[in-house]
Amino acid sequence: MKRTRFYDSHRKLNGRMIEFFGWEMPVEYKGIIEEHLAVRTAAGLFDVSHMGEILISGKDALALVQHLTPNDAGRLSLYQAQYTALTTPQGTFIDDLLVYYLGPEEYLLVINAANTDKDYAWVVAHQAGFDAVVENASDRYSQLALQGPRAQEILQPLTDVNLSDLKSFRAGRGKVAGVDALVSRTGYTGEDGFEIYMTAAEPAAVWDEIIRAGSPHGLHPVGLGARDTLRLEAGLMLYGNDIDETTTALEADLKWIIKFKKGGFLGRDVLERQLADGIKRKIVGFELREKGIPRPHYPVYAEGQKEGEVTSGTYAPYLKKSIGLVYLPIEHTEIGLDIEVGIRDKRVAAVVIPTPFYRRETRP
Repeated sequence: MKRTRFYDSHRKLNGRMIEFFGWEMPVEYKGIIEEHLAVRTAAGLFDVSHMGEILISGKDALALVQHLTPNDAGRLSLYQAQYTALTTPQGTFIDDLLVYYLGPEEYLLVINAANTDKDYAWVVAHQAGFDAVVENASDRYSQLALQGPRAQEILQPLTDVNLSDLKSFRAGRGKVAGVDALVSRTGYTGEDGFEIYMTAAEPAAVWDEIIRAGSPHGLHPVGLGARDTLRLEAGLMLYGNDIDETTTALEADLKWIIKFKKGGFLGRDVLERQLADGIKRKIVGFELREKGIPRPHYPVYAEGQKEGEVTSGTYAPYLKKSIGLVYLPIEHTEIGLDIEVGIRDKRVAAVVIPTPFYRRETRP
C-alpha cells in the first residue's frame, strides 16, 4: 500500500490505519464521533495527501479545461478555485474535482484518490488537438486540510499568507511552518477552513506544528471516518456513492456548476436536452423518523413501492439524527414527502428534507 509523507505522524498519534483505495490511511484516532464534533466546535486536521493532482499547462490549457468540464474556468482569477466535474459525452461523471488557476496557461485539477489513474487517462485521451501539456503530479503533492471555526486562529501564526484576505475558494502562496505552500480557503466538511498543498519532500513538520499550535484550541487529528460523516452532514457528494458515470450533473442537483453560455464541453448537448425535457429523477436528502441507520444500498420505498436505494447514509453526530441521500423519481422528491427505508427486515419511516442537512450559519 502507498503511504503519505505523514504516515509516521499518524502512527505517533495512534491513528488506526486501514487500506483505502491502495493507500494506508488513518480511519480514526480517538473515535469518529469525537473527531466529528471537534471539527464542528473547534478544529480538525486531516491528511488528504491521497488526493490526486493533474497539472495542465500551455497555450491551450484553458481551452482543454473548458472542453473537459461544465463550469467556466475562464472566470477564474489568479489563485481562485471552482468546484466542477469531468463529464462524459452523456453528461455523467468521470469525477468531481476542484480546478485552480495558478497563472497564465497553468491549471491544477484536484481529483479523488480512487480515480487518479482513470482521470489522468481520461484527460490524456481528450488532449488531442490542444496545445497543452498534461502531467500527473500526484506523487509530488502532499495535502492537509485544517477545518473548523477556529481554523484561521490556529493557522495564521504559522503562515505569512494573510488568511483574512482569502475569501471562500481563493488561495494564496506563502510558507506554512517554514514550508512553501499553496493555502486555499476550501474544504469538504461544511466548515470554514483551509487546504494546504505542498511539494516539499519532507512536509511532516507542517502537520506536527499545526497539531502543536491547535491542541490548546481544541484541535483533533481526524481520520477518514469523520471526514465522511462531516461531508454528508454538509450535503456534499461522494464519487462512487452519490455521483458516478450513471448520474448526470442535473440529476445530482448540480445545475449550478453547468455554464451553458461558455461554449462547448463534453456532455453539453445531452445536458441541454435533459434540461429542456425535464429530469426524470434527482437526488434528495432524507432523515429517519424512527431509530435506525440507513446504509448505502438499503432500499427506499415511496407509496409502498421500491423507488431507489440509499447512496450515502449515516448517523449524523452533530445533528443527532440519521440522514441519507437517495435518487428518487421526480414525482417523489417533494420536501416533506413520507418515504420508507428498508433496514434489515423492517421498513423504517423517513421524510424527504432539504439539503444541506447542516449549515454552519445556523450553528448555535
